[in-house]
Amino acid sequence: MVKAGIIGSTGYAGQELVRLLLQHKEAEIVWYGSRSYVDETFGSVFGNMFQIVENVCKGDDLHALSREADVIFTATPQGYLASVIDEEILDNCRVIDLSADFRIKDADVYEKWYGIKHESRQLIPEAAYGLCEINREQVKGARLIANPGCYPTCSVLSIYPLAKNGYIDMKTLVIDAKSGTSGAGRGAKIPNLYCEVNENIKAYGVASHRHTPEIEEQLSYAAGEPVTLNFTPHLVPMNRGILVTAYANLKRGVTAEMVRKAYEDAYQDEYFVRLLPEGTCPETRWVEGSNFVDVCPKVDERTGRVIMMGAMDNITKGAAGQAVQNMNLLFGMDEAEGLRFVPVFP
Repeated sequence: MVKAGIIGSTGYAGQELVRLLLQHKEAEIVWYGSRSYVDETFGSVFGNMFQIVENVCKGDDLHALSREADVIFTATPQGYLASVIDEEILDNCRVIDLSADFRIKDADVYEKWYGIKHESRQLIPEAAYGLCEINREQVKGARLIANPGCYPTCSVLSIYPLAKNGYIDMKTLVIDAKSGTSGAGRGAKIPNLYCEVNENIKAYGVASHRHTPEIEEQLSYAAGEPVTLNFTPHLVPMNRGILVTAYANLKRGVTAEMVRKAYEDAYQDEYFVRLLPEGTCPETRWVEGSNFVDVCPKVDERTGRVIMMGAMDNITKGAAGQAVQNMNLLFGMDEAEGLRFVPVFP
């Protein structure tokens, strides 16, 4: 059994990690870390875990945890892990970080977009970017995994086949994305109150959202050229889910058949990426509570552009599910173990 510890277990992503790992045949949770609920039972914090998890929440002593666990998940705010991680922790166990601390390879870019100083620059080069469908081999041998952001996961997987094949003009790429309110975390914030969110939809982080450089970096690797794009997220009144609609000009001579084949070739062996039938638009309701990403492109012959669409659950594939997928790769287990959930509907 792989022994897992979770720091930040009482946030949305942390609680989802617990839900997934409890049903994992080869993993055992040995540490429920939470600064806010130390000495309280996990089942008293989350009623859905009542009489299922009776463990008491502990603090965030990573050094002590690293001596008990084979893998540590850190579902913590930006800057936390970079401020405490060291060689002793990485020598003792593997670390999968759900924050942005090690996702971006240029620390100056990280500091600019996140507004905090990076305290562990020396570890950035060795951190594997844990988008499993693209970086599977890098993940397998890593000590430190940077779990991708939710918007970047859906955006990159929706666009990747055409970027990799050089079928689109990357300078024309525009990403429009929508997310449920859980993406903002469990902390109390006035903009996330029911009366503020219900019956409303709004753009936020316009031309400034901090997932932008992460998306640009990963698509730059795919396209083999620097990528600068417009990314605009929107908040919609639902609990969970992300919908991405991306637009770009097709390069001369690229046909609808070529576009479709690029997706088929990229994802034919990927269990968690479902290429929908032609003409079918992805919907968040068909992926809720699962680790699936539904994608489908549509060529607009009239304008010479392509619309690249994707939908996924922001807490599962966008956070905890992908983290478990990375754990499975790290320890040579079935990549889908603990993740074969049928999406919840209604």
